[in-house]
Amino acid sequence: MKTLLVPFYEHPDVRPEAWAAVLAAAPRLYGVVLNPADGPGAVPDPGFATVAERLRTAGVRVLGYTDTGYGRRPHGAVVADLLRHRDWYGADGAFLDQVAAGPGLLPHYRRLAVAARAAGAATLVLNHGVHPHPGYAGLAEVLVTFEGTWDAYRSIVVPRWTTAHPPNRFCHLVYAAPPDAHVATPVHCAVPGDAPHPWGTLPHTLEPAR
Repeated sequence: MKTLLVPFYEHPDVRPEAWAAVLAAAPRLYGVVLNPADGPGAVPDPGFATVAERLRTAGVRVLGYTDTGYGRRPHGAVVADLLRHRDWYGADGAFLDQVAAGPGLLPHYRRLAVAARAAGAATLVLNHGVHPHPGYAGLAEVLVTFEGTWDAYRSIVVPRWTTAHPPNRFCHLVYAAPPDAHVATPVHCAVPGDAPHPWGTLPHTLEPAR
């Protein structure tokens, strides 16, 4: 079952053994968030282009990371990143980060969702990091409704509106997690690393042997 959505923000040339472990886990991966430089970067990166091609060949969704600044980043700048991910890395999905949670910015994100589809994103993931207004559920395949530490995760409260949707429409990203951490959502990622750079580590089950 493909359950792991892995945001791994390390360069393939620096951590080749870790990227090899990610690729070896392809049958278990819902997708991998590709993040060369807090987005696609200013120019194509050959190392990320190679690993993206290998992921696609292995049947793994490649989700291009794009920051939306909680609605403050201009629409055109976000769309430019989506197109670079498509053109430079062949991304077939999009991972929009720092997504607003309130209803006031729903029209802004609705436009971005349309633009992401037009840019070739068959899979769209919105990372709110908290449970957003239920209107966002109609915009994407997956909503990230928690991003934070394991200690905070143990007291998470899930709003009732989520029960109207299949569980695999939601994702929890947990860091500073112990090896036996249990995450409630079918799509998830729990890593041992902590702030300020938790997504430089892999889930315990994917860590390469040393």
